[in-house]
Amino acid sequence: MKRMNRDISYDAVMRRKADIVKASAGIDFSGFERGGAVFDYEAMMAGTGYTIEKIQEIQSRASVGNTPVIELRNITALARLCAEPGKGAHIFIKDEAVNPSGSFKDRRAATAVYHAKRAGYKGVIAATSGNFGAAVASQAAANGLKCIIVQECYDSGKTGQPEIIEKARKCEAYGAEVIQCTVGPELFYLSLRLLEETGYFSASLYSPFGVAGIETLGFELARQIKSITGRFPDTVVCTNAGGGNVTGTARGLGKAGCVAEVIGASVNLKGLSMASDTDFNRKSFTTGHTGFGVPFASWPDRSDVPRSAARPLRYMDRYVTVGQGEVFYMTELLANLEGLERGPAGNTSLAAAFSIAREKPRDHVIAVQETEYTGAGKHVQTQLSFARRNGIEVKFGDTAEEIPGKSIILPESPAGIKAMDIELDHIRESLIKHTRETAGEPLTKFDIAFLAEETAADTAFVERVLRLGAAI
Repeated sequence: MKRMNRDISYDAVMRRKADIVKASAGIDFSGFERGGAVFDYEAMMAGTGYTIEKIQEIQSRASVGNTPVIELRNITALARLCAEPGKGAHIFIKDEAVNPSGSFKDRRAATAVYHAKRAGYKGVIAATSGNFGAAVASQAAANGLKCIIVQECYDSGKTGQPEIIEKARKCEAYGAEVIQCTVGPELFYLSLRLLEETGYFSASLYSPFGVAGIETLGFELARQIKSITGRFPDTVVCTNAGGGNVTGTARGLGKAGCVAEVIGASVNLKGLSMASDTDFNRKSFTTGHTGFGVPFASWPDRSDVPRSAARPLRYMDRYVTVGQGEVFYMTELLANLEGLERGPAGNTSLAAAFSIAREKPRDHVIAVQETEYTGAGKHVQTQLSFARRNGIEVKFGDTAEEIPGKSIILPESPAGIKAMDIELDHIRESLIKHTRETAGEPLTKFDIAFLAEETAADTAFVERVLRLGAAI
């Protein structure tokens, strides 16, 4: 690491944040600003300099992508048994677990690490407690770059979440240095310090490089489903956390010419704070939950780059939640009925798809766009045992009665899996109001047009929200 005679206090590092991010991101985000709330999102995405064809080439050389699509015949049959006559859509799943580190995050990492090496960086840093860390570490190893992963892993009592601890071991297996910290602002601070001290590339989840890397997933999925069924999927369900999964997949579907209904799905962790020391280990999911999904949808630029490339409200047609117990139940169903043992993140969208399939006609095609690997820390029994040790009640019953942080309720039958809708207009309103509050000056017609794009609404909707907000 470079030795620097600089003030490394928290406040001093935060004051230097903009300069650190600019040097480590490989992008000058200010070049896409247009004044007020407006920035040129499409220009930022194109500014990576990589077409989808080039990204496919990069990923192919890294043994990433071209993953199989599997028809879940037995789970489809079960959904039809639980549905009204004539209902029960075909369910397909794209098996991203066969990527080098075991998840779709390899697509993000392959593009980011390729760019880092091409730009002359000696190493990469990622702040993540999830699969992205393993993906970055894997791709860094393959490209001969150093790698540091910073994880938010423990509560203040130094009790670590089993899934995160497992991912640390996976990162270390690829040769990465893993730095673990407790829940709170320490994660971002440590990441900024390391980026400044090392001069490494910031492999952010929210950079255009990462999100553009996911476009190949949607592109492949559309073409594979069409090859199998003779047409594009009608509905694509994506697990939603920070929004990159939905964004990249939807953009890739569009580039393939596929106009499908895009549904985001998150685990319901309502009432738990992701920044709370006491709540940290009272949840069984480290990603794909509402603790990330809702705040990042309502304000994408809360991320570690000035302008996040993950803008899920631009692309989601519907947003649903499922309970923790429902995802665990679906994980067991997938293993027992289809012989596929996969981790909880992808099974979040599969649980939602199982419920949604029962609403749709039998000729409807639903695609679940990713799976992830599983392992000791991710297994259902490991997670449920950890929950019990933290005082969480685990039982079978009515999943609607599950209270995050207090209970995990597994359905008594497959029919008990019921996705619940989140009102997207409420999230849209939150984004618009937040923009107005932080703008510092009255919003212009250009700002209003931009907010309509951001929320996939029309200008009349934006103006109505602004008028109501001004009247309160």
